[in-house]
Amino acid sequence: MDNTINVDFIENYPMYQTKPGEEYMSPEMLEHFKGKLLAWKSQLIAEANSTVTHLKTDSDTPADPNDRASMEEEFALELRTRDRERKLIAKIDKSLKDIESGEYGYCKMSGDEIGLPRMEARPTATLTVEMKRKQEIREKQGVA
Repeated sequence: MDNTINVDFIENYPMYQTKPGEEYMSPEMLEHFKGKLLAWKSQLIAEANSTVTHLKTDSDTPADPNDRASMEEEFALELRTRDRERKLIAKIDKSLKDIESGEYGYCKMSGDEIGLPRMEARPTATLTVEMKRKQEIREKQGVA
């Protein structure tokens, strides 16, 4: 998946400020991430709706073959982007379920804390950096 999807959103959303002695994934921290994930999902849905509107209103076929090809390529690119975002929405929904179940912020492979900095940068993360690295090495080796 393209890591550039909505990077601006993640970078511009306020970071959680921990309180002295606060436990990892405290109720306040979970509420912060729930709000962040819901806001991100809303933004993705709004962008998808905008794409649908754009495709409907700008679908007049130009007479010139070059213009038509350019328009078709633009539409194809937009649809690929929206497909990646649709998959991201599914990850966001999974993260929201993890918040409700108490599994959010913990590695699915090791059970360790993923860590606040990684969760802020990638709120849908399910693996620690170390486990993600190991997973990628296995994938490159074809072991999966």
